[in-house]
Amino acid sequence: MHKALVLDAMSSLFQRHDASAVERLYAPNYIQHNPNIPQGRDALQSLVANLSQNVYYEPGLIVAEGDFVAIHGRIRGWADAPQVVIDIFRVEGGKLAEHWDVLQTEVPATSALGGISMFDPEEQAHRARTRTA
Repeated sequence: MHKALVLDAMSSLFQRHDASAVERLYAPNYIQHNPNIPQGRDALQSLVANLSQNVYYEPGLIVAEGDFVAIHGRIRGWADAPQVVIDIFRVEGGKLAEHWDVLQTEVPATSALGGISMFDPEEQAHRARTRTA
């Protein structure tokens, strides 16, 4: 249930640019731990309403434990180069109450020593298949 809430939020805000989803998905006293984003639900709604149409989020692996959900993804258009991001949310009363994130410029797999991609949008589906096999 918490995973679906986070996936809905990330897709609504950063794929469809639906600023109205903030009221539906985020707690009124929402806490933002990214120092580059102003505090509160109204600030988040304004940010989404003013996003460039070039901003696009691709979700990957989602992990949940209790009231916390972490999602690994890639965001394009937020910075000059694509970024791989891990967003962590705390859920309270069925809404997103708190958020932390870590962003890193994506490095192509060909330049990595092991040649493994920093982000694979199929990773969640792959892990689900290997767990059930």
